[in-house]
Amino acid sequence: MTRPTAPLHYRIDASQQHAHLFQVTLTIAQPAAQQTVSLPVWIPGSYLVREFSKNLQQLEARQNGRRIPLQQLDKCQWQVASQAGQALELRYEVYAFDNSVRTAWLDPQRGFFNGTSLCLRVHGQEDQPHQLELLAPDTEGAAGWRAATALTPVKVNRRGFGLYQAADYDELVDHPVELGDFWQGEFQACGITHQWVVAGATASFDSARLLRDSQQICETVIRFWHPDIDQGSQPAPIQRYVFMLNAVDDSYGGLEHRASTALICGRRDLPRLGEARSSEGYTTLLGLISHEYFHTWNVKRLRPAELARYDYRQENYTELLWFFEGFTSYYDDLLLRRAGLLDDAGYLKLLNKTLNQVLQTPGREVQSVAQASYDAWVKYYRQDENTANATVSYYTKGSLVALALDLSLRQQGHHLDEALRRVWQRCQGGPMSEADFATVLQELTGRSWGPELQAWVHSTRELPLKALFQHHGVAWHDDPAQLAQRLGLRVAEKNGNVQIKTVLRGGAAEKAGLAANDEWLGIEVGAQGWRLGKLDDLSFYAGSAKRVTALVSRDQRLLRLPLTMPAASTTVRLSIAQAPQVAAWLQAPAASAPPSPPGMAAPEPVGRPATEAAAAKKPRQRPLKTGARLVKKASTPSK
Repeated sequence: MTRPTAPLHYRIDASQQHAHLFQVTLTIAQPAAQQTVSLPVWIPGSYLVREFSKNLQQLEARQNGRRIPLQQLDKCQWQVASQAGQALELRYEVYAFDNSVRTAWLDPQRGFFNGTSLCLRVHGQEDQPHQLELLAPDTEGAAGWRAATALTPVKVNRRGFGLYQAADYDELVDHPVELGDFWQGEFQACGITHQWVVAGATASFDSARLLRDSQQICETVIRFWHPDIDQGSQPAPIQRYVFMLNAVDDSYGGLEHRASTALICGRRDLPRLGEARSSEGYTTLLGLISHEYFHTWNVKRLRPAELARYDYRQENYTELLWFFEGFTSYYDDLLLRRAGLLDDAGYLKLLNKTLNQVLQTPGREVQSVAQASYDAWVKYYRQDENTANATVSYYTKGSLVALALDLSLRQQGHHLDEALRRVWQRCQGGPMSEADFATVLQELTGRSWGPELQAWVHSTRELPLKALFQHHGVAWHDDPAQLAQRLGLRVAEKNGNVQIKTVLRGGAAEKAGLAANDEWLGIEVGAQGWRLGKLDDLSFYAGSAKRVTALVSRDQRLLRLPLTMPAASTTVRLSIAQAPQVAAWLQAPAASAPPSPPGMAAPEPVGRPATEAAAAKKPRQRPLKTGARLVKKASTPSK
């Protein structure tokens, strides 16, 4: 153990793995009289009050070797009966059994935590230096465990255990920690060291491909924000970056941090040895990597003025998530295209999916994307059967707002890349407002973009995408819609059962009286009755009938509901009409086009760290100054 040398020192012990308990000791060198401490109720990047204090237990305080009283003030705050100026020690446990990117996890195979889940905030000393000490677990099964974090090391052993430091509490809790016998490797991108740690990978994991593709993404993103970085005139805000990926059976999501990201994906989504083509799952994972890495600039530094200083006790409201999450969602796949990891047709396929998600959401006519940003705390992260009817996603609709702005700017000889870089410069990579963005757009083009922002962001008017696509060589086709869309339904089909999940506003299903959670058993057509094993059976059995009777089970009651078969409807399909025009849009502007990727660190086999010898062979680069998708995908992320 290390003797505390900073004003605030946290010692983390992960030995109680079977009980899923982190043991934490917090030493406060100079406490206040009646010192107040608290645990955050939310984590930046995931806009929902999650009450992390529910997992804290056995809190006790000691001063001068004696136990002293403490009083709980509310759901997340405690007041300690301390004397001023004498070292105060707090000990407590945190239950860690949430296998997501948001909180903490501990079992004999793996440990992970965010500081917002483990580290009490010492009121009045948030701006003091903080130290984090990671103890190597003393359990037999953890002999091969290592630790990974982007925190600044002070005295750390070869396995990563030891002492780390942070300038203040915000920095401390913005650096998650991964523990376990994980695979790790690294590469250089624009002179910046990037480390990968992957937990839960199988023997088929193609680690070399993940490093290679990640390097291309990172170089493309860095040069997006700093096109002159090779001349040394625009230093990036990071010196080192850590990707932490937890590969599980079935999950998806990510959470951004200032110099790292926590990711989760299905094991089958990892690249596999011997497979040259990218699976749909791996392409989705690359989009997630691109998304979270882009956040290093767009939300971790450039961020809403309302979030200039986080209030960890309650909701922090902003109307700008359409910009910070939506614009990031626009660029995540677009930068995959620029990095050469997608072709034009592949990119349009992903964009097509996002477009139809928004157009098939009735809530887009109810809620503006600015309102969706403000309501994230009570609506986006608390989705139910009515979400699609009452809300719109600031991820997907926000990405289409970015698309509309980019294509509109290009008609005037500019592009959205320029606008974002100018906002970065105007706000010095710090807090910004919508007015800052509007001012940049006007300075760039010589005219006000107030009408567009009002219509596209603050109202529910449709975006003029069809005309914009045609101007940039993309054809818009209205194809026949799938049966579920025609009916106005979202269903789950499993083991021959059709379960209704959502009934969309104004559709044939709603008019018939179908409801969420109904089990659709069958239909009656004339004098015949038929069992439905899947939704498409409806068309097969109904034939040309205009009306049928739906047989459903609701709360164990059998209901007969008259259903008028829906008229034909359409879904959008995009295609390339003019390849040169599409290429001009999708390729990087000349000023920020990435050169050929430089050499990459040789990967180690799964389950082994990159060797120190290999790391020593990398050329030393000049240090650079140091300055969080429903994310467009079919599955709900765990952000």
